[in-house]
Amino acid sequence: MKARDRFITPLTVPADFWSSEPLRAALVSWHMGQVVRAYRHHPHHGPRALPQDIVARWLNITQTQLSRIESGPPVTDLDRLIPWARTLGIPSCLLWFKLPEDRQPPATSPPIRQATAPSLPAAVQQAVLNPLASLALSSDDPNMTTLHAFRAADRQVGGGHLYPTVTSYLQTTLAPQLFGSHTPQRGVNVFTAAGGFTEMAGWMAHDAGHDRIARQHFGRSLHLAQMGGDPQLSAHIYASMSHLSLHQDEPEDAIALAQQGHTALADAPPAPALSARLYAMAARGLAALTDHAACTDALTDAEKALERSPSDVPSPWVSPFDAGSLASETARCMRQLGHLTEAERQARRIIELRADSHIRSRAFAKLLLVTVLIAQGQPEEACTQAREVVDAIQGLSSHLVTQQLDELQALLRPYRANVTVADFLPCLEDVVRSRRGLYSWLSSDAATAR
Repeated sequence: MKARDRFITPLTVPADFWSSEPLRAALVSWHMGQVVRAYRHHPHHGPRALPQDIVARWLNITQTQLSRIESGPPVTDLDRLIPWARTLGIPSCLLWFKLPEDRQPPATSPPIRQATAPSLPAAVQQAVLNPLASLALSSDDPNMTTLHAFRAADRQVGGGHLYPTVTSYLQTTLAPQLFGSHTPQRGVNVFTAAGGFTEMAGWMAHDAGHDRIARQHFGRSLHLAQMGGDPQLSAHIYASMSHLSLHQDEPEDAIALAQQGHTALADAPPAPALSARLYAMAARGLAALTDHAACTDALTDAEKALERSPSDVPSPWVSPFDAGSLASETARCMRQLGHLTEAERQARRIIELRADSHIRSRAFAKLLLVTVLIAQGQPEEACTQAREVVDAIQGLSSHLVTQQLDELQALLRPYRANVTVADFLPCLEDVVRSRRGLYSWLSSDAATAR
């Protein structure tokens, strides 16, 4: 009884309690039931999770009700969310809704400039603020303006820098319209907007090396897109989920998700570029399964789809998929299948098609080319290309780029007898070492998260 008596009232937890990975993932899911479950199972409480009946008593509900809340759909009623958050002591900065004491009177007009000027490290502010300023007044829809601004910045500096600002925008600008009494702007579907931003946050989390959080964002964004009635955004999110499954070596899941994307488009106006992306995701899954014929057919379908013109204006919330994008997916497929000459041709095509402002895309393309050159026995040219990447990414916060540079060390070491390779390897090791600790968000272990 004594052990239970100490839990009669809610616990006081240390500040770092909220930094645990399960709690982070639950908080970004906007699902209070998952937050409570992660809270109960936190190691701070000891080897055993807090019983549901104890926490339910704190929340003034029954154990049965808490069980349903943890496993059921997200609760959206602020009359319940607010007292539960207060009872558990969740920091307001981590919530997806505003507590009454944190709310400010609504402004007479949307704070566009404030929302589209993210706080970035000094080293990258200059690179980002110019495109943000040029987009500041480019649209009647401030959410769309902000989305384009973040996309422009993301291409240059990566998800690690921008993720906190995007999630802050979701919390402070869009969440009050979803969960509160704020009236969304006329003609703007706030569920669709929230879906678009949440999908973007998923990509930024993935770019920063937090795939579990990325998966949570993608799942939440799909739900929002479906509520907003935008089938193209839903299909786009299925493609993003397919990409994440490919990254986690789940090719069968990736193929199934791409097919779900096609299904989502079945009753929508044709969207050739989006269809092409879904075919390309399926092709990569088939390449991972070494199904040469089916992979080639899927890439052919993607190419044919990309050649068609859309019959209607595409959803503005869907990011573009163009010839450079298809070349990127094709190069990955060809490398996976061992067709190195074609993989090299496609990788060089990406570099030709991507402008210098697409820093991350060009870095990925050149690193892809580097791996192909090494496989072809051309380590010297590989080092030349890799040096260009190292020089170009100084302001780029991308765990994925750092991870590929780390893997490049292992690929080059068998050639360290080569003078060019021997000269480049120490430089590469220094770059990887410095980047591991340079960019982090959410916690100090971000650089090593997988």
